[in-house]
Amino acid sequence: MSNITLYHNPACGTSRNTLEMIRNSGNEPTIIYYLETPPTHDELVKLIADMGITVRALLRKNVEPYDQLGLSEETISDEQLVGFMLEHPILINRPIVVTSLGTRLCRPSDVVLDILPEPQQGAFTKEDGEKVIDESGNRLTTFE
Repeated sequence: MSNITLYHNPACGTSRNTLEMIRNSGNEPTIIYYLETPPTHDELVKLIADMGITVRALLRKNVEPYDQLGLSEETISDEQLVGFMLEHPILINRPIVVTSLGTRLCRPSDVVLDILPEPQQGAFTKEDGEKVIDESGNRLTTFE
């Protein structure tokens, strides 16, 4: 069994699909409910660096504090954005998955398949009905 960590919001369909694809590979991840237990400053900065994305790429824009805090302003520094994400964890996009093969923001949820150490063990269909994995554990979807 691999050591997999999932930064999870159970209210999010993408996050739930990602969790189920991890489980479909025969793994039970360490689940961090990041809204209740946000990462520390250093953990969040490391996650962003490990994903190879910008701070803004991890920032959720369609939630209430985003507009209230004026986060669309390009004058706000990355360090300030990290601070706002720690103060308001709902601003952290999800799900984030950490495995031995990498760290990814799994949007869409299929991205998790690129970093799972073990293959899928059977068919998987997303909550919306999209078939992702066939009965033999082969990926049906691809994305750029």
